[in-house]
Amino acid sequence: MDAPSSHAAGSRWFVLRVASNLEKKMRDKLERQLKTHGLEALVPNVLVPTETVSEMKAGRKRVVQRKLYPGYIMVEMHLDPDGQIPEKVWFLIRETQGIGDFVGSSRAPVPMADHEVDRILSGMRDTEETPQLKINFKLGDRVKINDGPFESYTGVVDEVNEMKGMVRVIVTIFGRETPVELEYWKVEPT
Repeated sequence: MDAPSSHAAGSRWFVLRVASNLEKKMRDKLERQLKTHGLEALVPNVLVPTETVSEMKAGRKRVVQRKLYPGYIMVEMHLDPDGQIPEKVWFLIRETQGIGDFVGSSRAPVPMADHEVDRILSGMRDTEETPQLKINFKLGDRVKINDGPFESYTGVVDEVNEMKGMVRVIVTIFGRETPVELEYWKVEPT
């Protein structure tokens, strides 16, 4: 799902608690409930904040959506003239099975600050356009080189450069520790 480009005038974003790993299911369920009750105009956006990352698994590069906040979904709502969540929407959300409470106090949910919303939405758009590279190695990890002239050598990760997609591995060659720069997909954990 594409990230909304901005928030509509007179609307605010709120955060709802949901069961972890059921975020998309709860988003879809809430959207269906809103449509069934004719309230979708009051809640223009329901989204699961995600980022698009590129990762290697089993020697294959793949692009995946990773949840930024497991266990939470964001909803954009048009508020009443007095700045309150419309009562019909409030009760529909509270009565939708699987959706927990609003983040904030029980009767006065706290809307997200505009700068937080802008940061999340722009981050979602940025990673959709250019997926972030996720290298699952950290300093000190023991790895085995699985491609190139140092294939089958083992070593220790000395540096990770996600911007370039490179890792530096210290391997022992002829009895001396030698740093070797490799594309991240040429190594695997041992």
